[in-house]
Formats: sequence, structure tokens, C-alpha cells
Amino acid sequence: MASYTFELFASYNKKAGLRLKNANARMFGLDISMEFNEEDGHWRVTMDLPDGIYHYQYKVVTKSWFEPEPESALPEYNNDETKTSEENEQIQTDLRNEHDKLVEEVKERNKKREEEITFTEVWYTFVDPYATEVDERGSDDPFRSVGVLIFKNGRKIVDEYEWKYDNHVPLVPNEKLIIYELHVGDFEDKFVNLTAKMDYFVQLVEIMPVKEFPGQIGWGYTPRYHFAIQSTYGTTADLKEMVDTFHKHGIRVIMDGVYNHCDISAPYTAIDHDYWFLHAPKDPVWCWGPEWDYEKYDEKYKVWPARKYVGESIRYFINEFHIDGIRFDAATQLSNDKFLKILVQEIKEQARERGFGKELYCVGEYLPDGPEHLISNGGPMDGIWHDSFYLKIRESMGTEPPKFNELKDVIDARRQGYNNITDVVNYQSSHDHNHLLVDLGKEYQIFDEEAFRRVRMALVIQATSFGLMMIWMGAEIGEYKEKTPGVAKIDWLLIEDRDDSSNAINKEQLQFYKDVIHLRKLNLALASPNIEYIFENENDFILAWYRWNPTIHDTHNQGDHVIIICNWASITYEKYEILNIPLNGKWYEWLNSDKEYLVENNKLIIEDFKDHSARIFVYQVKKSIALT
Repeated sequence: MASYTFELFASYNKKAGLRLKNANARMFGLDISMEFNEEDGHWRVTMDLPDGIYHYQYKVVTKSWFEPEPESALPEYNNDETKTSEENEQIQTDLRNEHDKLVEEVKERNKKREEEITFTEVWYTFVDPYATEVDERGSDDPFRSVGVLIFKNGRKIVDEYEWKYDNHVPLVPNEKLIIYELHVGDFEDKFVNLTAKMDYFVQLVEIMPVKEFPGQIGWGYTPRYHFAIQSTYGTTADLKEMVDTFHKHGIRVIMDGVYNHCDISAPYTAIDHDYWFLHAPKDPVWCWGPEWDYEKYDEKYKVWPARKYVGESIRYFINEFHIDGIRFDAATQLSNDKFLKILVQEIKEQARERGFGKELYCVGEYLPDGPEHLISNGGPMDGIWHDSFYLKIRESMGTEPPKFNELKDVIDARRQGYNNITDVVNYQSSHDHNHLLVDLGKEYQIFDEEAFRRVRMALVIQATSFGLMMIWMGAEIGEYKEKTPGVAKIDWLLIEDRDDSSNAINKEQLQFYKDVIHLRKLNLALASPNIEYIFENENDFILAWYRWNPTIHDTHNQGDHVIIICNWASITYEKYEILNIPLNGKWYEWLNSDKEYLVENNKLIIEDFKDHSARIFVYQVKKSIALT
């Protein structure tokens, strides 16, 4: 038997109750009254419960959705040209007075609603905002859903999973991360199926939101319950086993977190909307649901309610699921770097105290991006999505001549004010955008081999630029699929064996991605901050840069010197001479061959340099040897 206290923070609601039943029972019994503690603003009731599974809901007399006050703008009025200016001014004054009177009347009615329980006794039933499991009972109606409690051996548990592989192998440090962004439902449906694809992944998997959201299908960017996971993906134990198995293979896991807003049906919207959320969105154009009010401070109870709740949700996921970082969605709209800075510091310390010997990686989505949001510059984040990289690289893959100064800024992000390799996450596509193949086809009518060659060029630029790299699922197999929040299953048939080899280009695409990723993993030059432009010809649309580690004069770490040469021209160069190669000697082409090039007098002559393509050369190291 467990003595368990149900508690609900609803500090200004006049009544609250609990509905509780055994999970096997069909219906709830009588509502159970809860007692209010004036000192801390919580409603509580303590119950003695035998081991088992229980369903529960809370009820409150709502304080939400009061009659809205009239807009502050004056009622529509056009000057009557038949009247004098004095008469028109008097009409406007009368309208203004009428409007002010109406506002006062509405305020008075709302005040009565707070003071007179008989006037506002509207009860809402909802799931506990802290519920770690939600049963929607076959309906998307949030008022029919129930929270799930499990008691075993006299205590409340989330599940019975036992971690096996914490500290099993060293996890990849932040500066060497290669990120693979995926949607659980579209990649393999469920958490358990992801573990079966373990060999497919690289060093870090970034999973789109997994908190419970409305409906069965979606991206998860309007979370309804911030402590429960999406039931269609699996159980809490399934998620833990997935993370544990990733860690066994040295792969880190970060989760996409939505903390700017939530779904309109989230519990706190029914409890007391304006206590938790902004009364109106900061920017109606960029509004996806009720926005948390992080500036709301309750002087009576000495609490920042939204900050406390969201912070506890993040800490729960780090503690319970052992994740390795957070991507903060819509950080621009959240627009509270002060709160985020405190929060990130707290969760990093929490992760260190957990004793796993690893550092969280926290990355923010800021549009436009800028170094001011980084910890190194007094901001909250380890890194940010490098949106300007996406925009400039995508633009350069089209039909217009490349703008070299803009390209050089995003390839070497130090020119934009970034200092550390972990400051930026470079990508050529993400869940927010179409795959590059799609845009090339739709916007420029570029298809087939020519389109694939441009995508590969963009990948080479991405993998060898200053910063971390991220791949959006499906790009590596050449998916031609437009962005959609609906069902968009990854098409594994694109890389299955076929008798007619009709998908040869897709299989070649996957191998190209593997070769580039192998280089990124093996060569320390690409994890260093060292990057230098060594050759540029704007007339021929040729740009080359050099990556090395640790110094330009070091020839002992022979595999740590890489040259990247890109051709944005619309023609193939049979031979092209690149000057200013930093080291004479043998260089080996990494992609598609082990061809040897002898550099003398700091000159490299490239043969058959195709239009819109990129070449990678590694000093003194053959790919075939490096990969053995």
C-alpha cells in the first residue's frame, strides 16, 4: 500500500477536485475534493493506494477565457466631408469616450467573475500537467484523456527499465559531432525499430519532438503534455532502451524541445490561461499556439510559474531518459535569452552531477542566426542552427552565378563572428525545408544526374566548412519528397537491390555520403578551427580552401591536411591548375577514387573537373588505407 499525495498548482482557482479509478474500472466514481494550501498555492489530497495501475484526472473551476476587452483602437470612423473639422473632432471624442466606457464595463464584469463563484462556476476536466503517461482512450479529446499512475512495491514508478550501457563506451565530444535529424514516425514508426537500424547512424541522432501531441500523426511542434511521450512511438521503457542502445554504440541522442508555445488544449490553458501564457501572441505571424509567459512572476508565491514548469520538464527528460542535449525550437520567438541562459546552466550542471562524464550539447534555432546567442558571448547556447549557411549554399546551387564573398562568410563562419567549431550546425536541408533535390527540380528544373551532382557538391561544402554538420533524413538516399507535416515515410526501396539497377543513382548517393562522413570522422583537420582560402577565381567560378590540424607547418600528422576545391561553373574543365597548395608531395583524392596527385611548386592540376562538383584531396593518406 502506497500513501500518495496528488497535488495541483492552481493557486488562484476557487475549487479543485480529483477523479481517480483503477485502470480496469470502466468509469470514475465520485469526485474527490482537494484541499487548498494558501501558503504554497497547491491543491492536495492524499490517498492510500495498493500496487497497480490507476487512471486519474483533475478538475478545476477555470479562470481561463474571460470576456476579452475591446481592442484599444477606436471603432472604424471616416470623416464626414459634409461636417466641419470641429464637428468631426467632436464625433471622434464621443466615440473615444464610448469605447473607454465599454472597456470599463467589461473590466467590471470580469472582476465580478473572479469575486463571485456562482457567476463563473465553469468546471474543466483535464490531465495532470505532470503526468508521465497519458491514455487518450481512443479519442483526441483532451478532456477524455487520463493520466496513468503505476505503483509497485509501495512506490510510484515510471516504468521498470534498468539502464545497462551508461559509460559503456566514450561518447563523441561535441567538436566531432555529425548529426542526423530524424522524425521517429517517418523513419521507422517506433522507438524499438530505431534500435534495429543502429548501424545506419553516425555520431549523434537529433530526434524531432517526442512529447505527447494532439492526434496520431504530426511533427510534435505543438506539445500538449510536457512530461509524457507520444504513445504512438512506444512506451517510456522503449525510449530508454533506444537511448541506451545508442549509447552502447557510442552514439549520442539529443531531443528537439518546444518551449516557446504549446497546443491550445494543453492543461494550463484550461486552468488559468493568463497566469501561464501571454494574453496575446508577441507576433501573430509567428504564432503556433499559446506562448509561455516567462516574464510572469508571482510575488505572492515567489515563483516564475512558466519558467519553473518548463525547466522541470527539461530536467525530467535529462534525468529519466539520459539524453545528451536539447535543440531549442523557435528560440527567436521565445526571445528570452536571460531565462534560457539560467536554464541551460542548470541542466548542464545536472548532467555533470549525474556522473556520466559527458557534456550536454544545447543548440538553438535563431532566425536570423548570430553569435550573440552563444555561451562564449554571454548567451545561452553551445551552438545554433546556421541558417545563413543553408540560405547561401542553397542559393549557390541554382542557376545564378555564385556570390563568393557571401559563400566565404558562411563556409568560414569566423567571418560572421563565430569562434568555435561547435558554434554552428551547418545543414543543406532540415525538417523545415524541402530536400535540395526538390528545390533544384521545382525552382530551377534541374533533375537527375545534374541535380545529384549539385547535392553532392553541397554536401562536400557542408562537411568541410567551419562548424558541425547535420543531415536531414532521406537526403543520403536521394529522396525527392516535399516537406509535409503529414505522413512522409522514408522510402527505403530507393536503396534496395534491383535487378534492373534503376536505383543505381540512389545507391551511389548513399555511398557518397558514407565516404564524406568517413572523412569527417577520421580526419582531425575537419574538427579543428583551422580554415584558410587558398585559391579563388571568380571568372572561372572556382574556390578552394584548406583545413589542417594542428598547424600549417606540421607534416607529422599526415592525414590532417585536407584541400577542398569547388567548381560552380556550368562547364567541365578538362584540366585546371590550382595554385597556393600549402604542402608539396603526394595528395590523394578522397571521393570515388584513390587517385594520386603529385604537387610540385605548390601547384595541383585537376583533370576532368565537372561543372557543379567538388573535389577533396587528403595529404599523404589513401582512403583505402585509412578505412582499413
